[in-house]
Amino acid sequence: MILPDCTLFPHGGLPLFIFEERYRLMLDRALEGDCVFAVARQSESHAASIGTVGLVRASREREDGTSELLLHGVIRVRFTEWLEDEAFPTALIEPLLGQPLEKDRNSAAMLALKGSVEDCLSGMPEEVRNGVLNLLSQADEAGLMADLVAQQLVQDPDLRQLLLETIPVGERVSLLCQFLEKLKFGN
Repeated sequence: MILPDCTLFPHGGLPLFIFEERYRLMLDRALEGDCVFAVARQSESHAASIGTVGLVRASREREDGTSELLLHGVIRVRFTEWLEDEAFPTALIEPLLGQPLEKDRNSAAMLALKGSVEDCLSGMPEEVRNGVLNLLSQADEAGLMADLVAQQLVQDPDLRQLLLETIPVGERVSLLCQFLEKLKFGN
């Protein structure tokens, strides 16, 4: 599925309203099969070369044939070839697996990112801060934590796509920390 200025991260959620006929067909095929499809960001005249495969977590068809669904991001992928003669955008993909950081670097990256999030949210109500920090506490790896932060706190479509395309975990954490230093909610 190609969507303007839309980026889904692994472990993130994306609510979708499916109304175009081609995407209705795509959803039907996905639900008949393994319940997965990929999301690519449409920018200017082309689809991004990196997107995310998502799992349909919930889907409800309406009386008019449209559907509301929740897509859960599973894994980054590279679109290697777009196929012609399909009713909806279809591509060959390859998974993009980031290398986990070694234990000490992973712990340091997680601490740095958590600290940046805490500083960024310092002006927010306590229940908001606690909700975000509780979400982050479920991450056991810096790459997962970075994707959770990006999904929840980054709104700029270009930065979201850059973060999705940044495979090395240390670089992704560094980019996020730099962004969060400039963003302070409630201040």
